[in-house]
This record gives sequence, C-alpha cells and structure tokens, in this order.
Amino acid sequence: MGYVPVDWEKAVARECRRRRYSRETAKTYIYCINKFLKSAGKDLDHISKKDVRLFLEELSEKGLSGSSMNVYHMAIRFLFGNVLDKKIWIDIKYSKVPEKLPGVLSKEEVMRLFEAIGNEKHRLMVELMYGSGLRVSELINLRVMDLNLEKGYGFVRAGKGNKDRIFIVPRKLAGKISELIDNEFLNNENCLFNSNRDKRYHVKSLQTIIKKAGKMAGIEKRVHPHMLRHSFATHLIENGYAVNDVQALLGHKSPETTMIYLHASGNMINVKSPLDI
Repeated sequence: MGYVPVDWEKAVARECRRRRYSRETAKTYIYCINKFLKSAGKDLDHISKKDVRLFLEELSEKGLSGSSMNVYHMAIRFLFGNVLDKKIWIDIKYSKVPEKLPGVLSKEEVMRLFEAIGNEKHRLMVELMYGSGLRVSELINLRVMDLNLEKGYGFVRAGKGNKDRIFIVPRKLAGKISELIDNEFLNNENCLFNSNRDKRYHVKSLQTIIKKAGKMAGIEKRVHPHMLRHSFATHLIENGYAVNDVQALLGHKSPETTMIYLHASGNMINVKSPLDI
C-alpha cells in the first residue's frame, strides 16, 4: 500500500470536512473503520481485499441489516479510495435494503399537530418545515438573506449532497416570517430561527417539540421531523402535481426517489384491476 497517514482518524475527519460531509458522517465512518481494523487485527498498511471481504461476510452472518452493511462498506471504501488514494476494488454488491413506504401524516393530522404547539415561534418552524418540505437541518441553518418573501421562495444553501436548491414559502406564512424578522431585529446574516439564548436551534430540540406535539394531538403514529417532509411531498402529489415538480422541490437526484410518494399518496391503489372492470 502507498501512503499511510500517521493518524488515519484525523485524515478521515479532514477529508470529510473537505467534502463537506456532516460531523455525524465522519464519526460514523471512523467508528466503522475502527471495528474493521480491530476485526482484521492488522496494521493499516497490511490490510488486503481479503480482510475486507471476510469482515463484511462476518457482519452478514451476524444478521446485520442491509442498511448497516452498506454503511460499513461505504466507510471502508472511503478510507481506501479517498483517504489512502488506494484504488482497491471490493467486489461485493451492496446489501439490498428493504424498501419501506415513508410514514405520512394526513392533512387533518398536520393541522392537529400545529394546533398542539403553543409556542408561536415553534409552531412557525414546524409549519415552514411542512409547508416548504424542508429537512430539519435545512430549517435551522436558514438565514434571512436566503428568503424572498415577496416572491414566495427561498434557497437552501449547501443542503444534502452540498447542493443548493430553491423551495417555496407558503403565502400564509410570509407575513408571520416578516413579523418575526422585525420583532427580533434580524439582519440578512442572521439565522431566521434563534433560541432564547440567541443561538441556533439544535436538531434534537425540533425532534422533541414535534414528538411532544404529536402526543398532545393524539396522533398514534410516531411523529418525527422528516415525516413532515414526507407529508409535504405526498400531499403535493395528491393535489395533482407531477413527480418532476416535487422532485425539484425536494432536491432528489432521480425521479425514482420521489416516485415512492405516489404509493404513499394512494394514487397507484386507485387503479382498477382488469378483473374489476
């Protein structure tokens, strides 16, 4: 093997930062690689493709889920290909992850969720997540300068995959957002939503707010922030919008990713069997 860094963990973290991966991704990769090296029982410069194969086969035999197998696989490939610059071909197909339909709230449940949130700013945050299809990380990083309230749109900057994309701002929320900006004397560089300590909200804070509101609203489903994004997409398709339109708003690379919401919306189920005609 060629160059091996003195501290591979720092090298992985540095390469993740360079590629603008999240801290969570870097931590996960380092954890997975550590497990691999411990299993192999060798120094990094003595690792072979056989060691990788044996490790992944061992994980498979332990009954690890397809998604977890894929994370380990990607972490090891990232180490070899992007950090060590070693073009090692691991001839193992990714484990198939069972496709699950996303959890979705009905429109009536969404309204009940909003009504269960007493804090006006918290309610506005949740309304915007649903009304614009934003991820929770995109919401908490949203700045005033990213919004054009008059024209009803905004921009997600360096979102998932380090991509910018446009999103719609619901007309009924534009006035509330403008009022928030004025009342809190926010300038263009400020985050739109700041906590009482004038700091950026944490993802866990939104998770707690939404989970609590779901229980108070009597919603039996396990309500979480991403469910609002799923509901946004499903309800748009129910309202007759094309998959390509929804794909652009969600920032999906391919229409296949967005097409799962066709199933969630029930449009496919409305097709009659020839036996019933």
